[in-house]
Amino acid sequence: MPVRHFSASSWTMLEGAMGALSTQASLKPHRLLPQKALLRPLSTGCADFTKHQEPRGKKPLSEKKLKKHFVDHRRVIVRGGGGGSGMSCFHSEPRKEFGGPDGGDGGSGGHVILKVDPQVKSLSSVLSQYQGFSGEDGGSKNCSGRGGAVLYIQVPAGTLVKEGGEIVADLSCPGDEYIAALGGAGGKGNRFFLANDNRAPVTCSPGEPGQERVLHLELKTVAHAGMVGFPNAGKSSLLRAISNAKPAVASYPFTTLNPHVGIVHYAGHQQVAVADIPGIIRGAHQNRGLGLSFLRHIERCRFLLFVVDLSLPEPWTQFEHLKYELEKYEEGLSEKPHTIVANKIDLPQARAILPRLRAQLGQEVIALSALTGENLEQLLLHLKVLYDAYVEAELGQGRQPLRW
Repeated sequence: MPVRHFSASSWTMLEGAMGALSTQASLKPHRLLPQKALLRPLSTGCADFTKHQEPRGKKPLSEKKLKKHFVDHRRVIVRGGGGGSGMSCFHSEPRKEFGGPDGGDGGSGGHVILKVDPQVKSLSSVLSQYQGFSGEDGGSKNCSGRGGAVLYIQVPAGTLVKEGGEIVADLSCPGDEYIAALGGAGGKGNRFFLANDNRAPVTCSPGEPGQERVLHLELKTVAHAGMVGFPNAGKSSLLRAISNAKPAVASYPFTTLNPHVGIVHYAGHQQVAVADIPGIIRGAHQNRGLGLSFLRHIERCRFLLFVVDLSLPEPWTQFEHLKYELEKYEEGLSEKPHTIVANKIDLPQARAILPRLRAQLGQEVIALSALTGENLEQLLLHLKVLYDAYVEAELGQGRQPLRW
């Protein structure tokens, strides 16, 4: 009742009613609530109740966790959207007995298109199946159905599209597109079948199904610099030292099973992408170990960093074997602009063998320690020199350099 009509007598009546209820409850113990329920605090909102009613199950992975792991190959089934069916109907209007057919055509199905997105760096966000949007059916009064929307699949730059082992597209530049599956054509309404010898057709055609294809997407890492070396040469530790990337580091070989890309920042908002290519072994060009899976990521690198382990005897042989594996995989791959990085200079045996390494190779060698950070500045300065030379060469040929 309103507050102004709530008098003292009304309050007395309410207290009497509450006392009667408590007395009745005391006479009937089987209607009492459990003790835990009585002690349970009441919530003034619906948030607690809604939270309590949520079914317990496996929580879906967040987008951050879904894209955490680097994926460089994916098998995708793509289906274009189906076309809408045509309509079979006749015009109806007062005082017009023979209005004629006016069934509209169905809309075409939407295409499925692969598109390069500079923000996407891996194929981890690409699903295994995609279904395009279907077109709407035709309507009366010669109204055609709406066509299906285009479905875009965002892929990283450097994606190869293969079908049956054959390369059908190379998406290497931002904005590149490839029609993975065509949408089906829409059906025809009975208005389409109107002819002089058939003035009242009732025929209409259904929409065609969309194209279905099985594609294999293969990513070749697009980075400015690629670090090449045998297992346990210290590539992951070096990438950790010069960038914010966090590849796994351990004392056993093949710690890194997927390429990692780290960004090195310079003045003027310039960024150099450095890829940590997993360890290459002898015979990698014959697909020993995971050789081909690793070597294909080096193709798109603009220049190379050969990382050798100074703690091993005769470290110059590592450089020779690495160049041999690259040349056997693809002719001319080892001739890219490169520099030699001798890691683990903090070890005593490494300092002793450094002069002999420089004498054997006959070229500049950057000796450093990824563990202690010794001489990292020289590597960063030389990396900037290689990057500036690459940018100048690309602009000289009328092409835009790779930006991160």
